[in-house]
Amino acid sequence: MNIGEASRRSGLPPKTIRYYEEVGLLRPARAENGYRSYRDRDVHLLRFLQRSRSLGFSIEEARKLLALYADDNRHSEDVRSMASGRMAEIDRKIAELQSLKRELSLLTERCPGGEGPDCPILDEIAGEAVAFHSRRAEA
Repeated sequence: MNIGEASRRSGLPPKTIRYYEEVGLLRPARAENGYRSYRDRDVHLLRFLQRSRSLGFSIEEARKLLALYADDNRHSEDVRSMASGRMAEIDRKIAELQSLKRELSLLTERCPGGEGPDCPILDEIAGEAVAFHSRRAEA
């Protein structure tokens, strides 16, 4: 099948499929005319890659998962360890996002809104919050 059909069956855009080939995650056969020729197995691997990426695994982690998937002598602990590492990274990102949300919430509460020019949010972004508050205290 051609790349358009592989794209349709896998749900991945042709550009992504070509990228996966470029980084060595997929090696479709080549027809006599030089065009890529995808097999059902390639579509299966593309779906595997799509799912692993949607779970947050990096390209290199997806490469390792593919290798483990192909290895009949794999140890499930290796896969579990990778998934646990991914979960720890997700937890770290969630904590970071929660911290950003708290900070932005505090800034939003301090902003009077309205038509005046004073904006603690912009002052904070510009790194002027301390200087701004010092100037106001002096006035």
